[in-house]
Amino acid sequence: MPAPDRSDASVLESIGIINALRRGTVPAQGLGRFAVGLSVEEEVIADQLDLVSRGGADIKFIRGEYGSGKTFLIARTLEIARKKGFVTAHVAISPVSPLHRLRSLYAQIATSLYAGGEQQAFRSIIDAWLYAIEQRVSAREGVPVPADRLEELTIREVESALSEISLLNAPVAAVIRTYYQANNAADFRTSQAAIGWLCGDPNIGRDLRQKAGIRGDIGDSSIFALLEALPIFVTGAGYQGCVVAIDELEITQTFARNLRERGFQNLVRIIDAIDGGLLPRWYLLCAGTPMLYDGPRGMRPITPLYDRIGQTPIVSEFPNPRQPQILLKPFSPDRLEEVAQRIAIIYEEAYGEVDRGRISHRFIRTMVNRVSTAFGGRIDIIPRLFLKEFVDVLDKCDLYPEYDPMIVYQTNPLDLQELLSEEEKAVMEIRF
Repeated sequence: MPAPDRSDASVLESIGIINALRRGTVPAQGLGRFAVGLSVEEEVIADQLDLVSRGGADIKFIRGEYGSGKTFLIARTLEIARKKGFVTAHVAISPVSPLHRLRSLYAQIATSLYAGGEQQAFRSIIDAWLYAIEQRVSAREGVPVPADRLEELTIREVESALSEISLLNAPVAAVIRTYYQANNAADFRTSQAAIGWLCGDPNIGRDLRQKAGIRGDIGDSSIFALLEALPIFVTGAGYQGCVVAIDELEITQTFARNLRERGFQNLVRIIDAIDGGLLPRWYLLCAGTPMLYDGPRGMRPITPLYDRIGQTPIVSEFPNPRQPQILLKPFSPDRLEEVAQRIAIIYEEAYGEVDRGRISHRFIRTMVNRVSTAFGGRIDIIPRLFLKEFVDVLDKCDLYPEYDPMIVYQTNPLDLQELLSEEEKAVMEIRF
């Protein structure tokens, strides 16, 4: 087999996948090449995204124990969304950005937008939206438009596009206008401050507020105006809509009752806004363990929320991913073996032919058994570590012709357990 062409996009993607697995992380792209057992869930999510691209909105909750692949399905959903032309964001609930502070959550979304291969793309989205408006204005006028006249007409279009939102929060249009004028005047400081305000930055000085003619900063009460404005910017810039994944929702259970309930009530507000047509072109994805949904500090005590996301009794053999919750099954040895086989194919594209005599079905099955045995048979703990170890074996087979993994490869439970993340250690302690 000839050496892989390192200038080929598919080869570069394969190298990126293997590099991420070496580090024990989820690759940024190419996840569909080794996704196993998720075809039905992916189909349902793709159908939802098609609905959103036609002006609808939707929300989905992922439910699964640790090790069932929630993080992978989130990453896979974002990958599918980007291929369909959506802007995406992946945010995590934390003590600094809790669910009960909508401004903090919005700021995370705005500052983590990914669009057209660019991270932190909020400013680029605004620029593309304004440029598209200028192009429409120029085309409508039919003759070259003087700069001052173009600015005046563009601002009118901006205010018209944001007219309904301005009824909720007039400063949004004012700050956009200030940003546009500052850009035209090469006033970088003001334009940067305007973007900061639109992204929910609480540390915006008096100078911007004076130039925009606004008072105060963005508070939780005005966040929905910005959430409604975001798909206007995004679709005006040529994208299909916004797909936002909210991770680490379990953190909400650690807060005091009043803060916990306020956070879950915020989720009710968002769901109702999506169902009520107030957030078109929005797709929201949330993930959590069964305790998040059914535990005493989770969503069940919040009746308005549980009524919206609860579902008919779950039959694990035939789960229905079209319901509000997608139920993920834990990893099985067979599923892990199939993932390993796919990783071997990806490795082959990245580095050249894999010796199937050494990396055989028998060895892969043996390796799954050895690694799971090191963790008391806990398949839910091992997928990340197993793939990290498996890539290491592939590397050694590629580098050393005399390396025979069936003979040489051993698992030292203590060494492997040192590679566990804090979350993985916590899961081990809970179960044992």
